[in-house]
Amino acid sequence: MRPGRWASRAIGLPNISGQSALDSAARLDRLEAIEAIRQLAYGYALAVDARDLDAVVGLYVDDVRVGGGKQGRAALRAVFDTSLRQFTASAHHVTNHLIEFLDSENAIGLVSCRIEHEVGPDWVTASLLYHDRYIRRGGTWLFRGRVQTRLYATAHDDPPVGEAKLRWPGAPAAATGFHDALPAWADFWRAAEGLPWDGEGADALVSRLRRGTGLPPPPVYQFKE
Repeated sequence: MRPGRWASRAIGLPNISGQSALDSAARLDRLEAIEAIRQLAYGYALAVDARDLDAVVGLYVDDVRVGGGKQGRAALRAVFDTSLRQFTASAHHVTNHLIEFLDSENAIGLVSCRIEHEVGPDWVTASLLYHDRYIRRGGTWLFRGRVQTRLYATAHDDPPVGEAKLRWPGAPAAATGFHDALPAWADFWRAAEGLPWDGEGADALVSRLRRGTGLPPPPVYQFKE
């Protein structure tokens, strides 16, 4: 097999030779679909860490099945609200992402992710794999379903909990201001209980998460001499 043919299959494109080959427009559509699905995984990770639950559920189909006979984004939002209040800060690191197309409108995927959690006085790191189903509706790729399996979850001996999470060697511990640039974080924790779904989707996700805020200033270090 020629290298070019293998590369095409590796990224979800069919063999460009023979009667089954896609035309240029279809191949471009497939490449755009691959990138759109990748953005779903990245958007999910950042929206969860920002606690922007409206943005999270906006990445799913509007009739998503939640379990217990429930379905829809509002029901899914309630599940996320309960789950994400079991720990404070989190950081999702998306690594591998494998996509397989079932047809032009449906795909499945596997996404590796390393997650850090602030759980009371402990800092817990977990490695997991998402088993995804994707569908294109109205020209937009969305999650149809997402299930995770965990390889491990363990606590660090010296967890960076509390406000001073930046602990650079030779400098005093300092707050990072990380969540200052993600307003949904403060909105989430100001609410005594879950906020109602605002009906918004996840268009322009970066702008939504930032909401016009500037990046926080870098901390001032006082290094030991």
